[in-house]
Amino acid sequence: MGCFASTPKDTGGNRRKPTSIGEVSVYVPGLRIPRPVEFSQAVGDQLPKTLVERLTALRTRIVVMANQEGPTITRTRRKTQHGSTLSDLHQALVDYLPVLLELTKDGSHLQFKVHFIWVNQEDEEEETAMSNIWYEVLSVLHLMAMLQMSQANLLLLPRGFSDGHNHPKVSEENRRASIDVFLKAAGYLECAVKNVLPQFSAEQRRSLPVDLAEGVLRALCLQALGQGVDIQLGMAIDSSKATLAVKRRLACEMVKYWQQAQDNLMNLPLANGWGEKHRLFVKWKYVEAKAAAYYYHGLILDEGNTEKSHGMAVAALQAADECFKESKKASEAFNASSPTSRTPPLFGTMKYLTEKIPKDTSSKVRINRDLYSYEKIMETAPTLPDFALALKPDEYQLPLVEST
Repeated sequence: MGCFASTPKDTGGNRRKPTSIGEVSVYVPGLRIPRPVEFSQAVGDQLPKTLVERLTALRTRIVVMANQEGPTITRTRRKTQHGSTLSDLHQALVDYLPVLLELTKDGSHLQFKVHFIWVNQEDEEEETAMSNIWYEVLSVLHLMAMLQMSQANLLLLPRGFSDGHNHPKVSEENRRASIDVFLKAAGYLECAVKNVLPQFSAEQRRSLPVDLAEGVLRALCLQALGQGVDIQLGMAIDSSKATLAVKRRLACEMVKYWQQAQDNLMNLPLANGWGEKHRLFVKWKYVEAKAAAYYYHGLILDEGNTEKSHGMAVAALQAADECFKESKKASEAFNASSPTSRTPPLFGTMKYLTEKIPKDTSSKVRINRDLYSYEKIMETAPTLPDFALALKPDEYQLPLVEST
């Protein structure tokens, strides 16, 4: 029941991997693409003809839309060359899911009748197939989440010009909208981990492509939350009402999300381009988050009235500066990895910190250099405060299957 079959990567190039994916604010490791399915042959007359026709029509629509641009949908375009949008494909998946779950009704044996095939992106295997409805549900939820992440990337690519200056910007409206999109993506992924993965046996879970491994799903969920907090921090920086304590808390939350994302990817076999690039993206954002957290921690410590607090402030700011320099190298490594990418014009958190960290670090070190030697400062380097994670995924439940 529910056996897997994998097809090795085809050197003939069935999996069209682009050489470049353009500007990336939100990295999406590649969209898993469904292959056609013959529902009528699989279930015969065991389901009402109208239900089989509906399943076939809904899934065929998804296959056609998802394959318009090959195994990936270019994330810097709102529309594909055939005119469909990310939201159109997302809606098609939303429409398909409750009908698909009809095959699980009352533990029906039909959930093991249909052979579902999907093209993988992060896994070394070209395709993975399974005669198990839960494999299809998991794949649908993953694609729904990736489409939301792709939409967030579009929202966060600076567009146009503002205030008469030749500097593209990301509008506040787009920033706020992106947070909602990130939370929705995180909700799909959390549902996949909590409600769908438990439907598989331990052996079946080990056979899942790495794209659908629990560690990848959790890492993507944490990535969505981390990027959502990043937007919140950028908006706090722009607000005159946000205190240093608020900004430090948000930065420390961001560190924890990215650290946990990195931990979830650590031992996974992400050997190909998409997977390794995903790992590099998480590393980059983790170091970037640490730069922000140390910077605001240093500013708060500098408000103290003791020689020790000033010394610790200098240590924190120097740690911020080192993380900032490391983040630039990590960004370069991410963009250079295949498929290549570009960092869009800075906005929000990193635009501000790119200007402030080097300047403030240099200033504080110069003022306090007579108080502490560099070695002594680094000996007293403060640890970041531990805050509870605040941003939570939107709650998403699988559609209910009505009993008959």
